[in-house]
Amino acid sequence: MDKLRITGPSRLMGEVQISKAKNAYLPILTAVLLNPNGITLREIPNLRDIDTVFRLLENLGVKIDGKGQTETYFNPANISSLEATYDLVKTMRASILVLGPLLARFKKAKVSLPGGCAIGARPIDIHLVNLEKMGAKIDLTGGYVEASTTGLKGAKLVLSFPSVGATENLMMAAVLADGETVIENAALEPEIDDLGNFLIAMGANIVGLGTKIIRITGVKNLHPTTYTAIGDRIEAATYLMAALAGEGDVFIRGIDPVFLESVISLLVDAGANLETGPDWIHVMPSSLKAIKIDTAPFPGFPTDVQAQLIALCTQIHGTSIITEHIFENRFMHVPELCRLGARIELKGNSAIIEGSTPLVAAPVMCTDLRASAALIIAAIAAQGTTDIQRVYHLDRGYENLDGKLRALGVKVVRIS
Repeated sequence: MDKLRITGPSRLMGEVQISKAKNAYLPILTAVLLNPNGITLREIPNLRDIDTVFRLLENLGVKIDGKGQTETYFNPANISSLEATYDLVKTMRASILVLGPLLARFKKAKVSLPGGCAIGARPIDIHLVNLEKMGAKIDLTGGYVEASTTGLKGAKLVLSFPSVGATENLMMAAVLADGETVIENAALEPEIDDLGNFLIAMGANIVGLGTKIIRITGVKNLHPTTYTAIGDRIEAATYLMAALAGEGDVFIRGIDPVFLESVISLLVDAGANLETGPDWIHVMPSSLKAIKIDTAPFPGFPTDVQAQLIALCTQIHGTSIITEHIFENRFMHVPELCRLGARIELKGNSAIIEGSTPLVAAPVMCTDLRASAALIIAAIAAQGTTDIQRVYHLDRGYENLDGKLRALGVKVVRIS
């Protein structure tokens, strides 16, 4: 099992190119199932989660050409299976996103209940209850969701929580449904807009992207298209915080700063020296003061950046308080950070972090994707050589992480 060995402390210097967003491409890839015509997607990142979806699509009968290249071509004309099996779905929650497209196009689907990072309960009830409102019959049998319909119908869907996955699944289901579907309390994340723009590029009729009310009028047919997803805002935020932790000077390219407005404004208020442009962020040496923030759905501070922020807060002045409101089990990185010398106290769903803490290398273990990124930041700031184990979590969501870090001056090697 691979591990990363990082010798610190390091001051990041140079430029890093952000990959296209994993969390945008995962639903876009499943949306390919809606269309019997060929689809070309550009700059798909080389990630374990992406590879999982490739294998899932191929198991369903999608022909894929050009994997790992700049352009990848998908031919979904001859779907041979309507079942997403446990062996693939167990590794990644986004696999549930095949449910809406299969049900919309083929009126039937069998999808294993999903797995993924162990960061707390993430029920799919919001997906299922609203698909039922559109005319789906849902059965939970033997760990599978079995769904069928005589034809999905447009409906008014009021989400009990602005779930990203549910919003995406219901958008895709509505594209081919009969009549108008109105999704109220829809998630606002930029990846939702990106999925919507991809669906529109195929011929879908969607209005209200970027708002809490999305209206979709079903169409009969979709057409071929070529599409490129947005940059990965979570990857960008990770490099942003890694640079600040070591008082570095880094240009982060390939990201629209608007997608990170809550992160940037928080850090600027704390003293970060940042400049932004249309598709870049320049991080310069800064002296930060303590931070207090609560995670919240977009446009609030993202839960996917909470772990990285905690790692940064160990290196800034004062005592910071970060409160997690999205997932109840998302502090698994804290014991590992404490192994490096971090002083963090957990009280309920809040982490109280003592800043300006010297970190010292120690062996640590990744527990989930974003927790792993926090350990990278801490190891960069720590004195000595840190071995980070179970980096397959990192490979799920960070393309060429060790290569990008080396280019910024970090002493890092991957050990098999």
